[in-house]
Amino acid sequence: MPLAEHRGAGTLAVHGGELKHKPGDSISDPIFCASTYAFDSTDELLDYVEGRADREEYGRYGNPNERAVERKLAALDAAEDAVVFGTGMGAIVGLLMSKLNSGDEIVFFDQCYRRSREFCAKHLSRFGVVTREVPTGDFAAMEAAINDRTRMLISESPTNPHLTVVDLEQFAALGKSHEVETLIDATLATPFNVQPLRFGVDYVLHSATKYLGGHNDLLAGVICGSREQLEPVRNLRGIMGGINSAHNLYLLQRGLKTFELRMQRHNENGQRIAEFLAGHPRVERVYYPGLSSHPTHDVACRTMQGFGGLISFLVKDADWRETARVVDAVKLARIAPSLGGVESLIEQPLIMSYYNCTPEERCRFGIPDNMIRMSCGIENAEDLIEDLGAALEA
Repeated sequence: MPLAEHRGAGTLAVHGGELKHKPGDSISDPIFCASTYAFDSTDELLDYVEGRADREEYGRYGNPNERAVERKLAALDAAEDAVVFGTGMGAIVGLLMSKLNSGDEIVFFDQCYRRSREFCAKHLSRFGVVTREVPTGDFAAMEAAINDRTRMLISESPTNPHLTVVDLEQFAALGKSHEVETLIDATLATPFNVQPLRFGVDYVLHSATKYLGGHNDLLAGVICGSREQLEPVRNLRGIMGGINSAHNLYLLQRGLKTFELRMQRHNENGQRIAEFLAGHPRVERVYYPGLSSHPTHDVACRTMQGFGGLISFLVKDADWRETARVVDAVKLARIAPSLGGVESLIEQPLIMSYYNCTPEERCRFGIPDNMIRMSCGIENAEDLIEDLGAALEA
């Protein structure tokens, strides 16, 4: 039977959701390269169709590798169930499409991943769903935006790239008081640093491409929550086909084995590098919830075990070209999107993600020209600090 969820994060990362005895007596789960699964008899098929047998039928509806990964992710997030998708965007799209109908409304805290915002504001609107955005952390504004058509409250915590931490207890309580479901995108926190479901949140979303996979070599997403609430999400995934290959699921399961160890180093590196940047004369401001100067530091200390490896900072008195020269001068971190892998990555949000936005839009989204975002990997902090220092002084 799968391991009990009360075990530590490291134990759950290695053993959680896995059966002790596996096909072929292997230690690792075998990769099931099957698109369809056979039945010995009509009676066996009827047992499956009528819900008496828990097994696979067709690859779009499930795979043994997928089941093992879902059980492990659910255990890590203290959830009853988890549904894995091909990407993080596939996960949020699958959840919202399974829960919303024409005329429904959702309320977003406005510091959010730009593609999540784009899907809701641009594409859900084509189906008659209204998206309302309110300032992140302003619960009075969020409550004022709720009406009898509101079906879901959505936020990231921490947010990307400002690293704002949301009071999850207040967020969940607001949803419950209005009988509205709640969703937290906890990609930047991971289940190691925060478990939103324990605060009463209904759904937690992760881009498993990031810290959960951990090696910049796969794409995946997951929604965790109660089994009953996730049943329509799983059913719609089977129709839409937003699944992963068995090989990809194997990579995710293998990456999760070292999850706790990696997160300990990400947390350590993030804190040390944020403190270094906060004291550097060429840095105007650092966005990192582990710093006492961060606006939501107190909330982060109350709700999070650690603060992750993502840092955003502003280069003092720099225009976008001068900021780009700092990025170019860094030698260890590679210029690339994404985050959460063992390799450090660095980018200038103005160019990487918001280049096609107008200056007015970037101002509204809080993306100044002199902002740099760095995802600290698991390299030695001393080497990353030396490299960053040299780049800032070049």
